[in-house]
Amino acid sequence: MHKQKSSYSHEEVLHCSRGEMFGAGNAQLPLPPMLMFDRITDISETGGKNGKGYIRADFKVHDDLWFFQCHFQGDPVMPGCLGLDAMWQLTGFYLGWLGECGKGRALSTGEVKFTGMVTPKIKLVEYGIDLSRVIRSRLVLGIADGWMKADGEIIYIAKDLRVALFQK
Repeated sequence: MHKQKSSYSHEEVLHCSRGEMFGAGNAQLPLPPMLMFDRITDISETGGKNGKGYIRADFKVHDDLWFFQCHFQGDPVMPGCLGLDAMWQLTGFYLGWLGECGKGRALSTGEVKFTGMVTPKIKLVEYGIDLSRVIRSRLVLGIADGWMKADGEIIYIAKDLRVALFQK
């Protein structure tokens, strides 16, 4: 069984990507290059804007990231869907961190707003997920709001992120 910690290094996050953290068949992060954060800087079952828990993570940006080469030629920018996916990844990690079983899958988001971009000039992306509800029944469902900052400025906001854990 996984021992809860309040932060996770890059190597520990990669353990989760390889399925070594929460046990076989349970929540697992994608492997790089689809893993969209380097480390989890803070995670708690209490606190956050709704008082129901939160998770914070960051991602160091460098100009040779894979997506800058193809999105868009001559105008490199991180696809917005990758930032949104990072928020789903973190919400799923949170459910596994709580000790819930099953494979994580993103279900939906209620609203997404992009007000800025991640370009090769950006140095650090930060993510914040604030849980609003965790439903623990036959299906485990996390509902959260999220934000993404580029060099300290909020550029993405997602409301009503939904991630579920499915058991066979």
